[in-house]
Amino acid sequence: MDKLVIIPTYNEKENIEKIIRKVLSLSGDYHILIVDDGSPDGTAGIVRSLQSEFSGRIHLLERKGKLGLGTAYIAGFKWALERSYEYIFEMDADFSHDPEDLNRLYAVCSTTADVVVGSRYTKGGKVVNWPWDRIFISKGGAMYTKLITWMPVNDPTAGFICYRRKVLNTIPLDEVHFVGYAFQIEMKYRAWKLGFKIDEVPITFRDRKEGVSKMSGGIIKEAMYGVWKMRSF
Repeated sequence: MDKLVIIPTYNEKENIEKIIRKVLSLSGDYHILIVDDGSPDGTAGIVRSLQSEFSGRIHLLERKGKLGLGTAYIAGFKWALERSYEYIFEMDADFSHDPEDLNRLYAVCSTTADVVVGSRYTKGGKVVNWPWDRIFISKGGAMYTKLITWMPVNDPTAGFICYRRKVLNTIPLDEVHFVGYAFQIEMKYRAWKLGFKIDEVPITFRDRKEGVSKMSGGIIKEAMYGVWKMRSF
């Protein structure tokens, strides 16, 4: 019982049972924590209906209202640190991250790195089914972040990650500022500044087939301005 996959959800009824069953079918005894922000579509109810079937491997943290991706992960990290999990993963609910890649991230994190990023933009990584403008914004943002922060990560906004417990214990989680893509950058930046080793594993990122994207202009702006603020951390 040393691996926990944190999956934040808001209106993911089309995907949640499928992603849970896929993760729990993998070798490696993964546990799952769903952090649900009061989904009106009944996502949390679907999770509760599966809990008895998987005997303690599915956990549910319900929050009132849509409070943001970053705060969902912070709540999940704190929950994990209060328990015995050594490797803590971030992953989306919509199959844009292939659950099969969890074992690849774990293999690197458990041997040679402290943080492992499932990367679209390292050698061998790629993006499938995104429009050209979305790819342009994402790749441009990655290059912009590296230029401003000097952080040696090719995919700083990636949300498919494995952390060692000691990393999350060391980062002052209550001081993490951002909630959207800037949150993903900030967590990697803080880990890097604290001297932890970050590695990247190439993945194929696929755009969601079901449900609705949570991307917004405000999230992009937060990331653009946020990287400048991070240099003062």
